[in-house]
Amino acid sequence: MNKNLLRQIVFLVLLFSTAVSFAQKTGSVRGFLYDKENGEPVLYTPVFIKGTQFGSITDVNGFYSITNVPPGSYVLTIAAIGYDSSLVEIIVYEDKVTDKQIYINKGSVNLKTVEVSAEKEARKTEVRASVNKITPREIKSVPSIGGEPDLAQYLQVLPGVVFSGDQGGQLYIRGGTPIMNKVLLDGMIVYNPFHSIGLFSVFDTDILRNADVYTGGFPADYGDRISSVMDITTRGGNKRRYGGKLSASTFSSKLLFEGPIKKQKEDGGGSSSFLISYKNSYLDQSSKELYDYIDKDGLPFSFQDFYGKVSLNGENGSQLNLFGFDFSDNAKFKNVTDINWKSNGFGANFILVPKGSNTLIDGVFAFSKYNINQKEANEAPRSSAINGFNFGFNLTSFFNKDELKIGVEVLGFRTELFTNTITGLTYEQIENTTEFGSFFRYRISRDKIVIEPSIRLQYFASLSEFSPEPRIGIKVNAMEGLRFKMAGGIYAQNLISAVSDRDVVNLFYGFLSGPESLPDNFNGKEVNSRLQKARDIIVGAEIDITKHLSVNIETFYKDFTQLSNINRDKVYPDNGFYQDQPDYLTKDFIIEKGSSYGADMVVKYEYKRVYLWAVYSLTYVTRNDGIREYRPHFDRRHNVNLVGSYTFGKNSIGN
Repeated sequence: MNKNLLRQIVFLVLLFSTAVSFAQKTGSVRGFLYDKENGEPVLYTPVFIKGTQFGSITDVNGFYSITNVPPGSYVLTIAAIGYDSSLVEIIVYEDKVTDKQIYINKGSVNLKTVEVSAEKEARKTEVRASVNKITPREIKSVPSIGGEPDLAQYLQVLPGVVFSGDQGGQLYIRGGTPIMNKVLLDGMIVYNPFHSIGLFSVFDTDILRNADVYTGGFPADYGDRISSVMDITTRGGNKRRYGGKLSASTFSSKLLFEGPIKKQKEDGGGSSSFLISYKNSYLDQSSKELYDYIDKDGLPFSFQDFYGKVSLNGENGSQLNLFGFDFSDNAKFKNVTDINWKSNGFGANFILVPKGSNTLIDGVFAFSKYNINQKEANEAPRSSAINGFNFGFNLTSFFNKDELKIGVEVLGFRTELFTNTITGLTYEQIENTTEFGSFFRYRISRDKIVIEPSIRLQYFASLSEFSPEPRIGIKVNAMEGLRFKMAGGIYAQNLISAVSDRDVVNLFYGFLSGPESLPDNFNGKEVNSRLQKARDIIVGAEIDITKHLSVNIETFYKDFTQLSNINRDKVYPDNGFYQDQPDYLTKDFIIEKGSSYGADMVVKYEYKRVYLWAVYSLTYVTRNDGIREYRPHFDRRHNVNLVGSYTFGKNSIGN
């Protein structure tokens, strides 16, 4: 994307925002909703003007915006689950934006009389097709292995998810492979979020604020992946007091420390805080003593995870976060294979709240890298590395219940791979890649319908390929307790895996840019792209049977129109001497197509101390490489997950 186009986009959004504000003889109120005890934002909570139809729901940053309000004196009503209900007086002025930061107290009693549910309100005003919004409270409600709740264990009970467990901890979502999943941590790309043992992620549950997991149909905000997105945000650290946590189990130990740098002395004042988390496993040592059936060398897994964050918070809600991580993993299978990987990175993200405007600005700049090495018995070593940056910023404007969001993104990364094919031939690739993306998304929200069209324009500079990717989401509130939804779109990505999807066990998982050594034709058609491409559609319904019992049903179809895969059948080098041989015997990579379709059903019951979750998934996955049609090892016909928990203690929060 050139600079002139970027300037034009920014100018048009600001012009549109200004035109709307001058056209209306009304005012607006906006701000952030915080937990008074620690200064953390309160997510997905309704903020309404008492006695009117005007209201909003806070986002992942606790931000709310209520526009087109006639001038006058009002009372804001906040009813958050687990907090005391609050009433806040405000004054709305004509053609002005009123900033109001709100701090609420943790509830001393359960909110039994509150009928407003944040979750139900969000379901009515957001499409939410194939997206799971996960909080630490939900992760902790699932029984854990090793004494510490972990995101990796929660993901395994989500609909449409197949987890490879101790086969490298890989995640297959609705027929997509791990290379098709995008993982963001505070906006920074994380290339491997799971440890080799598969039971643990690199993320400490106690530092998480929220995780949005899209299993398909994700909007144009996200690019360069064709299957799923996992968007994770972390807390900013306690702004009022120092605190921490030290824990240990038979698997690992953990240290968490957080507190203020500049203490928040009064509601709405500026502050700064820090948060540090460290996890260390010692299963390779403890298993020798705890499990007498284990080999004397113990279980071969060990890992270390470090994450640090500093948050600078302005009085009006603007903030700057600086963060960094260092993750490492080792798996040593005696006389079989020795594999280790290391991932680290740093970055910054920000939120700006311009004075007197209904526009919110946010952005991120980050750098991360990932290296993996494997040494197998009687085999040559292989290695893969990827490192690069991602930069982007977004403008979000609010018009009554509608929302306009545009953004730009720049990606740059370098991939390196050294490996051997199954026939003993050596393959090496070193490539530098640059991508530019921009998107436009507009959400139209009315009483009975929510429509969210969006489009992403992605340019893969190193491949000289342009990919327009339209997407759509629709929610219909048919009646109280019954909602229909639909989402779909077109997707493309450059990255491919350094191993074949036909392999059953993949502890080694490397990254490659779109390869040049592809066949010229596939199924009689000329190949004119090096990208992996897909399109999908989701149709579903949400049913609230009772206040605490809900059912979510979705059917989906993913059409993988072009995939790139390692050629397991290669025999000859790709040079002129073997030019008479067919492509499938000479090319390093092959082209495939495939599909994934099925249905998911989730039944959820949550009331006071009881949490019940039942999931059924029916999935069909196929691949065709032009020679054979096959079903990959992650094609699982029926998946059933049943989870139940009961929370003990007088401080258990009810609904």
